Amino acid sequence: MSATELTVVIPTFNERENVAPMLDALERALAGIAWEVVFVDDNSPDGTAQLVWQRGSDDPRIRCLLRLGRRGLSSACIEGMLASAAPYIAVIDADLQHDETQLPRMLDELKNGSLDIVIGSRYVDGGGEGDWKRSRVFANRLASFISRLFLKTALHDPMSGFFMLRRDRFMELAHNLSGTGFKILLDILSSAPRPLNYKEIPFQFRQRQHGESKIDTLVLWEFLLLMLDNSIGRVLPVRFLMFILVGCVGALTHLLVLTVFFRYLGQPFLVAQGIAVVFSMTQNFVVNNMLTYRDMRLQGGQFIRGLLGFYIACGIGGVVSTILADFLYQHGAHWFVAGLLAAIFAAVWNFATTSTIVWSRKRS
Repeated sequence: MSATELTVVIPTFNERENVAPMLDALERALAGIAWEVVFVDDNSPDGTAQLVWQRGSDDPRIRCLLRLGRRGLSSACIEGMLASAAPYIAVIDADLQHDETQLPRMLDELKNGSLDIVIGSRYVDGGGEGDWKRSRVFANRLASFISRLFLKTALHDPMSGFFMLRRDRFMELAHNLSGTGFKILLDILSSAPRPLNYKEIPFQFRQRQHGESKIDTLVLWEFLLLMLDNSIGRVLPVRFLMFILVGCVGALTHLLVLTVFFRYLGQPFLVAQGIAVVFSMTQNFVVNNMLTYRDMRLQGGQFIRGLLGFYIACGIGGVVSTILADFLYQHGAHWFVAGLLAAIFAAVWNFATTSTIVWSRKRS
């Protein structure tokens, strides 16, 4: 068998029904090319990984990386690309909405020219978005416009998830990638130490045949996080910044609940304060789970255990920061300085402990 020339990376979550059709499509499209496929599965409950392993037992070109305790398309693609030893790497969705018949053309463009990356585009002549809803078309084009401003490039479709690049160029920039969100191409383009030589080729976006789309209303949020991470992530971790912002909203919620129960419902101050603390901490946990730690969000029993762990970690932080503030004040610090330093300590403590205990990547 000749050395593998092309690795096709396919991130998956609940895509079992699409595995066989995708493998058949790749077999037809890549005839005559030494290829392999790496499915990167985020522990799909529908048995996607098990089916890939079954197919791989009869065909060594088919591999599966199973990820436990974490999710996210970009980070999955990164791990799949790092697992490749082939000189060329392609990324394609599992849902057959991308046109796999363009893969040989992409490979030829990279082999026969000075390009670093070839991108499947919906917005050049011959390309199209298929039967998308108007709201999704608008959101995608708006994000593409913002991306072009950020990247300072004339690229038509920076939000594409269908592309092929040289492995050596990927390895040059791999350490700079944030792995945030769904848009791995945007991450690659914005993380490259020097501009990548690219070419766009058209493809028609197809309708999904099986399963459900993973795109939801929070994808735009992930896009914004990626923009922030590439802008300020090396100075201030974006996840920490989001944790603090959520905490600020929680503080306002605390004051609102305290006011309602103490001033309007006539509860004793200590009771009202306790209710406000539990309410705001619960809100902080839910919002952080949904936004700040979206790629590691907890569900089911893990959600309940995570909430209890969040209560304990933040409760300890609150007690220790209170003792710290009192110590500083008693030893001559201005009350405002003592309070501020204690608040900073509590924020760092809560972030560090909850990141390690509640939203640990080691969870399975």
